[in-house]
Parts: sequence; C-alpha cells; structure tokens
Amino acid sequence: MKMSIGQTIEIIYLDKAGKITQRKIDILGIRDGRIRATCLTTGAPRVFLASSILSWRPVRAVV
Repeated sequence: MKMSIGQTIEIIYLDKAGKITQRKIDILGIRDGRIRATCLTTGAPRVFLASSILSWRPVRAVV
C-alpha cells in the first residue's frame, strides 16, 4: 500500500531527539523523502522525513 496526497494516516515516528511519537496526519504533499502534512492532534503544519516513519496505516473514514 502506498501513501498518497489527501490521505489521512496514522504514523509511528522517530523524531530528531530520538523520541517515538504516534500521530494522525493529513498528507498535503510528498517530495524528496519529505511528507508535508497537517497534524490532526495540534492542527499545525508539519514536515516528516519518510525515513523516520517507523510504521503507518490508513485511517478509515467515519461514515
């Protein structure tokens, strides 16, 4: 399965300080190993390094 723009996913991420976090994000763009997204927890724009994403899964839409 592949990540795509417009998709909402949940990630397990290793940040620069070595801290592991879990977040739900809306993907806005993917380019050069970077994922531009909106963090749904904070509502803030973020950039994630694809190489630092340890795990991800799509979030199912609530109907």
